[in-house]
Amino acid sequence: MSGTFKIKGGKRLQGEITPQGAKNEALQILCAILLTDEEIRIKNIPDIHDVNRLIEILGDFGVKITKNGHGDYTFQADAVNFSYVKSDGFREDGSKLRGSIMLLGPMLARFGEAYMPTPGGDKIGRRRLDTHFQGFVELGAEFNYDDSLYLYSLKAKELQGKFILLEEASVTGTANIVMAAVLAKGRTSIYNAACEPYLQQLCKMLNRMGAQISGIGSNLLIIDGVEKLGGTEHTMLPDMVEIGSWIGLAAMTKSEITIKNVNWDELGVIPNTFRKLGIMLERRGDDIYIPAQDNYKIQKFIDGSILTVSDAPWPGFTPDLLSIILVVATQAQGTVLVHQKMFESRLFFVDKLIDMGAQIILCDPHRATVVGLNHESPLRGTTLVSPDIRAGNALLIAALSAQGDSLIHNIEQIDRGYENIDGRLRAIGAEITRV
Repeated sequence: MSGTFKIKGGKRLQGEITPQGAKNEALQILCAILLTDEEIRIKNIPDIHDVNRLIEILGDFGVKITKNGHGDYTFQADAVNFSYVKSDGFREDGSKLRGSIMLLGPMLARFGEAYMPTPGGDKIGRRRLDTHFQGFVELGAEFNYDDSLYLYSLKAKELQGKFILLEEASVTGTANIVMAAVLAKGRTSIYNAACEPYLQQLCKMLNRMGAQISGIGSNLLIIDGVEKLGGTEHTMLPDMVEIGSWIGLAAMTKSEITIKNVNWDELGVIPNTFRKLGIMLERRGDDIYIPAQDNYKIQKFIDGSILTVSDAPWPGFTPDLLSIILVVATQAQGTVLVHQKMFESRLFFVDKLIDMGAQIILCDPHRATVVGLNHESPLRGTTLVSPDIRAGNALLIAALSAQGDSLIHNIEQIDRGYENIDGRLRAIGAEITRV
């Protein structure tokens, strides 16, 4: 669904909002169904564009798909049409979705060959795929790239366990190599592995399918290859990026909001990072309660210097929430330096916030200093364009807090990552319509 959001800002919201299933987990988990010919049931799948596109690709692959209810599917890859991955149709479908890169590991492990067009996704700077392919080559695969077709291919008669030291703790790279290694001969050790909760979820699911993975949650994964994997059931975590977004939304709109069923123990440093901006939030069972707050004051470091919020591989702060931190800081009391270390183009939406009246100095492609307005001078409504999924959501929160009307174009970028976001916001009092 493309189009435009029309938003009347400056309204206080109130009520409960439930986060969707985690987008980034869904893309990994759905690729893993290719590793077995038995049934796998997955619950809490978000109904969003990127995930639905991957499900369509699996269907074209010949995977049997049964929808049991909202977000609840059963998959069985017992009669896969492997010729599909060599077709023009797959080259077109796969190139539109970056998450499809994680089909490579399962394909290679189960079928001994794998193909993938150069993938698409967000325009947030260079995102290298070297980690994925280096891992496959270490396991014994032969790698080729066809310049004319923009097509990667991998072949391996037999994958052999190996000690692999990753250049970077890439989440999708780690997931891909894990999925290849579970059916390899012998032991694979992956050092400098990503340890995000979503990757832990993938490893736990694979273990339930019969894989032998230890070290889950650490940066050293030990995988003893097995002959075959079986079926299982899996329920996905709530989306931590949505949870952080709703915390920010509550603060920006001075609203009392309860975020339901957040799986608090998997949120890492996210709640405390928002507390550093002065936002009050409390744990109530497995919910987050945010009271209505007229002001929030950014803390300083112990020595009195300006707070810096930066992203880092898990258990550091997720880069997907830095755009939300930046927006929320515009109405805080105090100053913060936002340092986006992992991607180089994710701060380029700040000019839109400056147009809305925010006080931000873009120091370079990675750093922005935000001088908070302490709600004394609200942002002004304006016409915006969503550049990518996360910045789109940040601009949406800015528009909901702004005085006056805003239009956000290119909202298919927001729909790629957030399920029925306008409907769920209207349910807590937001004035937002699709035009």
